[in-house]
Amino acid sequence: MPTLRPFPIRKTLYEDIGGTGFHLRAAGTDDLPFLRQLYAHSRAEEMKGVPWPEAAKHRFLDSQFELQHTHYLSHYPDADFFILERDGHPMGRLYVDDRDGNLHVIDISLLVSMQGKGIGTDVLASLQATAVSRGFGVTLHVSRFNPRAQALYERLGFMVTGTSDTHTAMRWIS
Repeated sequence: MPTLRPFPIRKTLYEDIGGTGFHLRAAGTDDLPFLRQLYAHSRAEEMKGVPWPEAAKHRFLDSQFELQHTHYLSHYPDADFFILERDGHPMGRLYVDDRDGNLHVIDISLLVSMQGKGIGTDVLASLQATAVSRGFGVTLHVSRFNPRAQALYERLGFMVTGTSDTHTAMRWIS
């Protein structure tokens, strides 16, 4: 397995998630095994229909994770890369870039067992509060094949600003 580029070390303004017991901490190299697992979990449903042996699926997901990781660090060098955790246990990730007067959500992912419990809502509401305090908006791109996430964003007041074959661009303004 190749050595992956490490995360930048940053100080953050987003540490607590409003009294939920969850907090964000800067991601580090030691988090890569968890992040690799989280990525595989996020694509598990999609991979069910792929007629490959499990070992081939595993190799494919590993390579896709490595490509995504490298892409994010190369294209968002000033971003904050967070692990969402509770009681010292990682539950998800939040990658955020502060650019052009917006907090841009590069990626938000939760373990499948944590989804549907209001955690994503709390994380995004906390991010929205941070954006308000800075006079910013919040932007993101959501897969057009993820209607649950898109419905969450719409419920939180995000508006569609564009579409492509694969993604919908959205923005929230206070």
